[in-house]
Amino acid sequence: MDFIIDNHLQGLVIGICTFLIIGMFHPIVVNAEYYWSTRCWWLFLFLGIAGVISSLCIENVVISSLLGVFAFSSFWSIKEIFEQEKRVQKGWFPKNPKRTYKF
Repeated sequence: MDFIIDNHLQGLVIGICTFLIIGMFHPIVVNAEYYWSTRCWWLFLFLGIAGVISSLCIENVVISSLLGVFAFSSFWSIKEIFEQEKRVQKGWFPKNPKRTYKF
């Protein structure tokens, strides 16, 4: 961590990790909707709240920022899980054959 701070790389590290965190959530949302439908939205809410609390408790700017990005990516995933259900309904993503759909 000292190397990152000494070379003023905090912004670059936060940017790269933000890109990776946001990119990681897309397949998570797709798979969560496929296997659990929209019923798992509360899990994203829990992760978001835990991320916010953790971000407020950590003094390191880089780690605190990344926890904040994780938290709000989790909150955004709540919206996306319901949007994903609409995408499945339109046929853009496959339906899970082991599940019954309300549409």
